[in-house]
Amino acid sequence: MAPRRIRPQPALWRHTPKARWKDTAKPAETIDVRAPAGPWSGMAFRFVHTADLHLDSPLRSLALRNGELAEHVRGATRAALTAIVDLCIAEAVDALLIAGDLYDGSQTSMNTALFLMGEMRRLEMAGVRVFVIRGNHDNQSAIRRELTFPDNVHVFSNRTKSVKAATLPDGRAVYIHGIGFDQPHAPDSLLPSFPGPQSDSVNIGMLHTSLAGAPGHDLYAPTSVAELAAHGFDYWALGHVHHRLVHSETPLIVMPGMPQGRDINEAGAKSVTLVTIEAGGQIHHDERRIGSAVFERATVDLTGVSEWRALLARIGDDLARRVAAAGAQHLILRLHLMGATPLAFRLKRDPAFLADEVTGLANALPGCWVEKIEIDCQAPDLGTTAGAETGLDPAAELSALIHGDVLGSHGFRQQAADLMTELLGQLPRELRETFGTDEAAVEALLVEIARDGSDEVLAHVRAGEGDL
Repeated sequence: MAPRRIRPQPALWRHTPKARWKDTAKPAETIDVRAPAGPWSGMAFRFVHTADLHLDSPLRSLALRNGELAEHVRGATRAALTAIVDLCIAEAVDALLIAGDLYDGSQTSMNTALFLMGEMRRLEMAGVRVFVIRGNHDNQSAIRRELTFPDNVHVFSNRTKSVKAATLPDGRAVYIHGIGFDQPHAPDSLLPSFPGPQSDSVNIGMLHTSLAGAPGHDLYAPTSVAELAAHGFDYWALGHVHHRLVHSETPLIVMPGMPQGRDINEAGAKSVTLVTIEAGGQIHHDERRIGSAVFERATVDLTGVSEWRALLARIGDDLARRVAAAGAQHLILRLHLMGATPLAFRLKRDPAFLADEVTGLANALPGCWVEKIEIDCQAPDLGTTAGAETGLDPAAELSALIHGDVLGSHGFRQQAADLMTELLGQLPRELRETFGTDEAAVEALLVEIARDGSDEVLAHVRAGEGDL
């Protein structure tokens, strides 16, 4: 780790004119944003790289399932920004790089703006400069036009700038090249807008891009890792894709992922990237976890579990293990129960009772929440014909009839498909697409619904027999 350094007091800093979102600089203009007193006294240039904070993003899907949980984690994106600022100050870094989507779309609350300004001022007081590029969500936000940032914040315009950020002890300059975009869509590559690398310098590029494409993300300023590498920069600070990935070590090309997930589709621990550029140009990077709320998918295998008490014990043990490993203030789980168990019918017959039991287990653990339970269990004898052949087990006989004759018949599939088509036609388009975007996806969903429905019928039959 590079040695810690003592920063000048904020009152001694003199800054260039205030950076604003609106910028009319000429293409590839080079400016110097160092304090006039000169470079710092340390041996390295250090910065934190993050992107896609989506500040104050509403937790719509979570709020629909659990309003109390949504209220607890509503401030998670703010907590993430505060944690990033804390990290910058604790590590005495020189800069914070935010590679797009600081805001979340149509955000209009000035409370968001006031909070953001407060955090930027904390960095100003610590002598940390902030470099920001706009992403596709930033351009949909009204509050960005109302902000006048502190002097330590530089926002790149839609024309590329090359900023001389520092000079290393060996005389090499550190340049940060960035370009924002003033429209919510960027169908073409922005790479041709970047200047070439400054000679005898360390060059950092900031770009909000989907690269060659990523599942669940809009196409935005597409380019390839090979094209970025060929451009000649030493570090690419990317943004847009919400999952962290180091695409290349030489040159270093980092998609940091978002620092705070917002739903189960953004599961896993989130982080930022701490970068150190040493004299001589060597670059080191380190992942630092940030998010206070972690979403996680949890699969629990209940195969062979035959007693309700044992079932709850297995689930409880799994929850406790995950809480201990998460190391987060809130762990939000989607629980997937699977396996062959005699309790399968009971689970499907009374999911509300199961949810209450699991909620009790979660409440006994610090910061543990279960936002949804998916039941994918089967009874060990489901679909066997032994009982059906003797006529002594009506439930087994019905199971054999449903799985052997009904579900696989052309008439049933056609009737079910017609009903599904009718129901989907009554939904708004945006909801309709959640059930599948093509015929194969809808058919797969239909098979799943038919299977789950038949299992639920059999669960009620078993319950009526007093088997549970």
